Amino acid sequence: VQLQASGGGPVWTGESLKLSCSGSRSYNYAFMGWYRQAPGKERELVASIRVPSGGSPNYADSVKGRFTISKSNGRNSVNLQMNNLQPEDTAVYYCNAKFFTGAEHWGEGTQVTVSS
Repeated sequence: VQLQASGGGPVWTGESLKLSCSGSRSYNYAFMGWYRQAPGKERELVASIRVPSGGSPNYADSVKGRFTISKSNGRNSVNLQMNNLQPEDTAVYYCNAKFFTGAEHWGEGTQVTVSS
């Protein structure tokens, strides 16, 4: 597994969580971000950011204003701060890293469960 992810867990509606993801410094990733997959649904992009600059953050409409993606320490490390979580945010969240070539790496999923 090229990407190490942490965070996630069970929370109540309106609470916050932070997901963290880091990859080996030997990889020259262009973008890093998070996808999620809810039961019975396709995997969808949640947020992404340029690395190592931390520029050009991109968000799914459903999380704009609530989630913030940012660069962390290290070339290939990002955080996803998730605030005001809602039951519809319940999903398995996957860290993703993309090369300029389009090739990509995936981390193991981490479960986020939001109960009302």
